[in-house]
Amino acid sequence: MPLIDGLTTLWDKLLGAQPDPPPLLVLLTAVVALVVVATRLPWRIARNAVTIAHEGGHALVALLTGRKLRGIRLHSDTSGLTLSAGRPSGPGMILTLLAGYLAPSLIGLAGAWLLAGNRITLLLWVAVVLLLAMLVMIRNVFGVLSLLVTGGVVLAVSWYASPQVQAAFAWTSVWFLLFGGVRPVIELQRLRSRGRMPESDADQLARLTPFPPLFWVTVFLLVSLAALGAGALLLAGPILTDAGLTI
Repeated sequence: MPLIDGLTTLWDKLLGAQPDPPPLLVLLTAVVALVVVATRLPWRIARNAVTIAHEGGHALVALLTGRKLRGIRLHSDTSGLTLSAGRPSGPGMILTLLAGYLAPSLIGLAGAWLLAGNRITLLLWVAVVLLLAMLVMIRNVFGVLSLLVTGGVVLAVSWYASPQVQAAFAWTSVWFLLFGGVRPVIELQRLRSRGRMPESDADQLARLTPFPPLFWVTVFLLVSLAALGAGALLLAGPILTDAGLTI
């Protein structure tokens, strides 16, 4: 039947593995992502993607811990806000606060794991589904536009772009999340040291636990660096294979 054949083809395309990317592509996408994260203007624009991941992390963990999600706001200054209802203390609130700064790095690590298996199409489609799910909870115009633009770009690449373009886009995006998960933590501590973020996630965690804000900033940094290291090893698979090495 045509419908069944079409669904089978779609399923095979979704779960099928693409060819290994050239080692040069892996290296160039890493350089591009690092330049974007390290340069002021490109980072100012691309940081919206990190904010989406940050607030999405808060939202997902809030739901998983039984809190009621009230809504998400994304702002043009790349800040964001996720509101949830439930106990103002306890494990659920602590995990929800903890998830924000860890989410971009952990999402990047999950993406690196998929790319290590050459599941490029699956990665892109999962990203589209997650963005659509998050769109339902957005409560401001800029947030809606930000998610529509981001999701539209990912969908267009996954549907219309050549396999080479899809590979370049996927590897650049995952490298960006891995590198981009580190910089906000450094910015957080810099702003905290100047007294400009008294209600940061780290400060709220300090009020709910026996540990000071610097402890939580350190946790954010160590996890993001660990995810970067592990993700880099996964993404560098083609380079290591080309050099005759294995992970």
